Order: sequence, then C-alpha cells, then structure tokens
Amino acid sequence: MAMARTDLFARRLFVRGGLATGAAIDLDPGQVNHVVNVLRMVEGDAVGVFNGRDGEWGARLVAAGRKHWQLAVAERTRPQPAAPDLHYLFAPLKQSRLDYMVEKAVEMGVGRLRPVLTRHGQVARVNRARMEANAIGAAVQCGILSVPAIDEPQPLARLLAGWADDEPGRRIVFCDEAADGGDPLAVLAGLPTSTLAVLVGPEGGFAADERAALHALPFVTALPLGPRILRADTAAVAALALIQATLGDWRAAGPG
Repeated sequence: MAMARTDLFARRLFVRGGLATGAAIDLDPGQVNHVVNVLRMVEGDAVGVFNGRDGEWGARLVAAGRKHWQLAVAERTRPQPAAPDLHYLFAPLKQSRLDYMVEKAVEMGVGRLRPVLTRHGQVARVNRARMEANAIGAAVQCGILSVPAIDEPQPLARLLAGWADDEPGRRIVFCDEAADGGDPLAVLAGLPTSTLAVLVGPEGGFAADERAALHALPFVTALPLGPRILRADTAAVAALALIQATLGDWRAAGPG
C-alpha cells in the first residue's frame, strides 16, 4: 500500500504530549524560538504536529501570554504507521559523523538504533539526547512520523551472546570490510525471510576474533559492499539502501 505523500514544504513540529482534537500543547522555549524567530510564524499560522505515537495533526499557533505560545490541535491529517522493524547496530562514531549517521538511518527507515562497543572503536560513549534530537530533526524534515528507539551501548560480545534469546528470528547482516568480492544483491536475495538488523563496525574495522565470531553464528550473514573501503557512515547508507531496495519497504511503497 503506497504511503500518503507528505507536503515537505509544510511546517512541522515534534511534541511529547498526547494529541487529540481540542488539545492545547505548550511550546518549550526552544520551540518558541524556532517557530517565532527562525520560521517567523505568527498567531494563527498552521503547523503539522506529531509525537511518534498518534499520527500527524493539523494545529494553529496561539499566543497564550508574553513569550508563551501554544498549539491548538484540530484534526488528524495522517494516521500513525507501524514503526519500522529494521534495527541498526553500529560502533559509535565521533560526533559530527554520528550526527550524520543518525539522520541518514532515520531517513532510510531504521526503527531502532543500537550502539555496540568493538575492539577498534574510537568512541565508548554516546550522547543519547543528542542522538534523539538528530533523529527528531530528520523525522521533521522528511515527513516521517516514527522516531527510533535508541539503546544504551553494549559490548559486541555481550550482544551476540544474548541475541538468539533476545531477538529470536532476527538476522544480523554485518557489513564485512574484509569480504572477498561477491555480489551484495545476490547475498541479500539468498537470505531466508526474517526480520533484520544491520551491523556496521568502527572506522578501524572489526578485530580478527570479532569477525571470526560473527562468521560462526547461524543468525549472521556477511555482506560485501564493493571493492572500496567505505567509511562507517557511508557504509551505513550503502547497506541500508541495499536492504530497503531488495528486502525492505522500497519495493512496495510506491510514491511516498
């Protein structure tokens, strides 16, 4: 079923409160600055509003006092779709590249972001609040109504040890920088039907024992990404595009 086309020129806001006809949503100072000073909106202007749970609603900007603005919610304009069921597992990157990766993962239909700690990783912590802000920004800009869940980082070995119990039936497609050639489309076409997670390692690549452990697991498939070594954020976009085009929602979505 094709998704309804989104008006990308419309002004949109993400809020955390519940949405219903007649609801009044208070804007926080950052939102007030954005709508009044950046977007130059005035009282009565229309805005689309979503919270990741209740679909998208039409609303109007209302001045409720000095520096106090609200959204008066009217009618729902789009129902809430099911959240994407594609997980993205990644070694944390330095901040600017992590910002880019989060934005692109949301645009590419990822429903859960799962940082993993690897031997050659350069970053051991992530700023989850900043990741969420980037995810929300991408959803706002691209007309997406779901905001992905963001996990705490965990070591790769621990993730793999508990995977069969925690994620029964979900296959990991790991982007193997050391794979010998091969056609990634053929690899993906040969996978059994299942839910998926994509795993991309750090800039320094997986350690030899990490690669060996991944190759030994029955729920893991190695995916080559061509003859060139890709940076981790580039590999994310390449792998997600391949998966969405061959196994994901690009095949049947139509214009959206």
